[in-house]
Amino acid sequence: MSIAIIAAFGIFFLLGWPVVLAILLPAAAYVLINDIPVELIGQRMSYALDSFPLVAVPIFIFVGNFMNQAGITERIFRFADTLVGRAPGGLGQVNIFSSLIFSGMSGAALADIGGLGRIEVRAMTARGFTPEFAGALTCASAVVGPIFPPSIPLIIYGSITSVSIVQLLLAGILPAVICVVLLMITVAIMTRWREFPRAERWSNPSEILRDFLPALPALLTPVLLVAGMLLGFFTPTEAASVTVLYVILISAFVYRTLTWRHLLYAAYETVKSTSAILIIVAAAAIFGWILTIEQVPQTFAGLLLSLSTDPLVLLLIANVILLIVGMVLDSTTATLLVIPIIAGPLHLAGVDPVHLGIVAIFNLMLGLLTPPMGLALFLITDIARISMRSVLRELLPLYLPLVATLAIITLLPEIPLWLPKMMR
Repeated sequence: MSIAIIAAFGIFFLLGWPVVLAILLPAAAYVLINDIPVELIGQRMSYALDSFPLVAVPIFIFVGNFMNQAGITERIFRFADTLVGRAPGGLGQVNIFSSLIFSGMSGAALADIGGLGRIEVRAMTARGFTPEFAGALTCASAVVGPIFPPSIPLIIYGSITSVSIVQLLLAGILPAVICVVLLMITVAIMTRWREFPRAERWSNPSEILRDFLPALPALLTPVLLVAGMLLGFFTPTEAASVTVLYVILISAFVYRTLTWRHLLYAAYETVKSTSAILIIVAAAAIFGWILTIEQVPQTFAGLLLSLSTDPLVLLLIANVILLIVGMVLDSTTATLLVIPIIAGPLHLAGVDPVHLGIVAIFNLMLGLLTPPMGLALFLITDIARISMRSVLRELLPLYLPLVATLAIITLLPEIPLWLPKMMR
């Protein structure tokens, strides 16, 4: 029965059905065939959403949407351009650096692309970069968003695995910085062959200060968030609410860009995005419950542990599984359906759950850049008006620093775990 359910999900998904229907229809069929009360579907779905940590998801999505509407992203990009625009690679380096800054507020890769992507692609093409390379780099740098706090995927991961969300968010900081550094080195090396344009000169201190001061209130957002959680002033969910209040206050009294139109549009976009995420969370809950009844996690755990009991070997196997899954499923669906199955045997083998969380989420984020699912690819082709083939061609050298980052955080668990252990 479990094989039939999984096969039905795969068939419906490959036929192009919405993910929610591909999950719910096999689950509903299982309930009816086994004479289980139909009300149980609604109960399980509503129970899955009755989660305090998940409240942070729509709030952080609202923060990213509102910052786009209020023009805060443009100030961030201007400051990044002033600071690193002269570096080898020019606006390519600005693109990467901006993504790190903005990820500290949006918590999602697609929010990064949607918020900064238009600004970055427009600015890079105006300076002489090809739209294809600008789009490819925007996609690659956006991978940083989901592992740097606040991270919506890490919040979802923590809520379904009962792992400390604060520890997960702290663990993502160093891997995000490493990824940014490797991307910047790659772009600098590519400059030798591609002759990327860059600023004519380094900005002087007065110019840096001129653009730093307008960006400072926005730059303090992730500092406020992380410091508040570390000092115990608020939980990640409460931190999301504090961040919303802070962004509204600086928009109203510092930038003076707050309007009802901005608030309403940001709220509308948040409702759309949140609905798409949480309905999958609810549907995956009933699907996961059925797989548990059919003892799929236990069977998979036995199979995995029969291959090896070495934590590193199991982690490498998990990487392969997640890379393949990330190519065909969006990250939210993959997190909800696959992570609960592979987490058990890896925990039994001694893999730290926080370490696994960072490796798993970063791994799934690479799926945003790989067909056939590749949501980031679809989004950037729409923004930059370019073909999928041309983006993939430009992405090829940029996969190297991303895969290198994955290898580093997989083989060296002390890197992602250093900050969580320091703050315990």
